[in-house]
Amino acid sequence: MGTTKTAVHFTDNYLLNPTNPISVNLIGAGGTGSKVLTALMEMSHSLKELGHAGLQVRLWDDDIITNANLGRQRFAESETGLYKSVALINRSNRFMGANWKAETVKLEKDKFGRLPENAKATITITCVDNVQARFGVAEILKETGYRRHYQDEPKYWVDFGNSRHTGQVLLSTIGEIQQPQSEKYQTVASLPFVTDEFGELLKQSEAEDNAPSCSLAEALEKQDLFINSSLTQMGCSLLWNMFRYGMTEYKGFFHNLRDFLTHPIKVA
Repeated sequence: MGTTKTAVHFTDNYLLNPTNPISVNLIGAGGTGSKVLTALMEMSHSLKELGHAGLQVRLWDDDIITNANLGRQRFAESETGLYKSVALINRSNRFMGANWKAETVKLEKDKFGRLPENAKATITITCVDNVQARFGVAEILKETGYRRHYQDEPKYWVDFGNSRHTGQVLLSTIGEIQQPQSEKYQTVASLPFVTDEFGELLKQSEAEDNAPSCSLAEALEKQDLFINSSLTQMGCSLLWNMFRYGMTEYKGFFHNLRDFLTHPIKVA
């Protein structure tokens, strides 16, 4: 009587033994994105201590820091009026002695309908606050998945999304990732996009009012204080485990902070 093999996804070899830092596009520098950037700083430093080349991050956000962003997001009062991406990247580079990049525009196709050269990255992380932006990124990544690049070939997409008390993180592959032969595991080469697997759910759960908040109190009515932080730590742990252990049994999770419940989503 045969036993059922555990389904796993093995990390692309290039992420484990790169010749250069792994390029990362981080899209969104708000409540979640500002905290994900801090986690990526910790991750890059830790990887380097383990003999890895680390990460090279490009942060995309066209928003300006306002008083409503203070407290829940990683910004100081002295930074109001600055671009979120510039303030965060300048701070990160001073802290780490790095050369990460800030973009003060949205990640969009150029006038020819193509992804700009400076927007190609091995890993894309989205921390956007609306479904339309998420579907736009998905369209771009699907197109890049059909092309092969000698450098910064797109391989993974990690999407963070949340409402007031709940959220989810989903890992997707951009195309198929070559998997090793395994007698112990059932290897899975392709992980579906969040927009394909949970597209209708995302549309249904999107808040009706996406207008900017005028104060922290108003912002907290839309997203509770620690939902972004808890999603960030767990979601970045998923990415860290892929680097550290070279495989994952999980492609994400659903998270409910109000009830302190988390439901993992297994690779299948």
